[in-house]
Amino acid sequence: MKAAGLAGVLATFGQAYLASKPLARGAARVWRAILACRTAILGGHVETCDHCGTTRHVYHSCRNRHCPQCQTRAKEAWVAARRREVLPVPYFHLVFTLPHDLNGLIAAAPRPLYETLFAAVSATLTEFAANPRHLGGVSAFSLVLHTWKQDLGRHVHLHALVAGGALAASGEWISPKKGFLFPVRALSRVFRGKFVAGLEALRSAERLPGLVAMPADWQRLRQRLYVHDWVVYAKPPLGGPEAVLDYLGRYTHRVAISNERIVGIEGNDVLFRVRADSASGKKRTLRVPGAEFIDRFLQHVLPAGFKRIRHYGLLSPARKKVALAAARVALAVPPPQAAVIESVDEFMQRVAHIEHARCPHCKIGQFRVVAILLPERNLRNPRGPPR
Repeated sequence: MKAAGLAGVLATFGQAYLASKPLARGAARVWRAILACRTAILGGHVETCDHCGTTRHVYHSCRNRHCPQCQTRAKEAWVAARRREVLPVPYFHLVFTLPHDLNGLIAAAPRPLYETLFAAVSATLTEFAANPRHLGGVSAFSLVLHTWKQDLGRHVHLHALVAGGALAASGEWISPKKGFLFPVRALSRVFRGKFVAGLEALRSAERLPGLVAMPADWQRLRQRLYVHDWVVYAKPPLGGPEAVLDYLGRYTHRVAISNERIVGIEGNDVLFRVRADSASGKKRTLRVPGAEFIDRFLQHVLPAGFKRIRHYGLLSPARKKVALAAARVALAVPPPQAAVIESVDEFMQRVAHIEHARCPHCKIGQFRVVAILLPERNLRNPRGPPR
């Protein structure tokens, strides 16, 4: 068996895959970035230990949001920024899932479908928070889009992290009355109604593909969408601010598959780990042909410029500064401390428990930059298909 991460899979099966299938521009950009990540293609620098003279080459990261090698520091920086926004109240994690009957439409028109999903979920949560039967104010919540299952099949859902309470027009903080945030069955019905209404608006504006062009096709799909209740899952409330941030960090910058889950390549197949049982946490190894693995991965490439993490209510960009200050006054808590910008060395020490600049050979000296490695532009092909 050949060990490989995602870049290794693309390099091994890429030529045959590209010879048989067209590749969208966005997917090609992601493909090139993953293959170039932390290689001479992107350039870097040479470091030498000032004690023993050991030399190492350090190459730049691609920073693509679909690359499994580039998310840790991006996630940490994002969570650090959110640290100043978390309120000292319980937080609730809700998951809104689209039925698989919509997978064909999503594959054909991902951007409008994802936008409709965000709109339906945000409107549902805003409406429930404003209802005096539940809270009667403006809540604070963030939504994160995920599109995959463990086996890389399409499974479109939004994770919602919602503050436990809302700010009333009077300036009072209103906490949940019954120990839970909102009734999930009622959330499910309202969410479904808003999403289907959004679909109808897209169809009227001719923004949906030919899959539902005929009235009969649309009616059949609509009937299927109302056969079952839609899944809205509510997890138990989370603890204090640090627990919330740690929990949130698991979801915000997750990619469809991490390199750690890819066991390796065996013949024409890719072997990767999936959860056998979500309750027990046990894993099993799945074997998938290389071309099919690439197909499954590429269906989770987001449209260019699409924001998969969005904030609403008290956290919306237009009102965040004033609204969060008012919420802290209502909760009688001080303003957050000034943000601290963390150096690369501090980040590596905290996350990886290593001193990034310390020489691992002599364990005495420090690595110093002695030369710059320019990108190997002859190996770069920023606009054409992957090579």
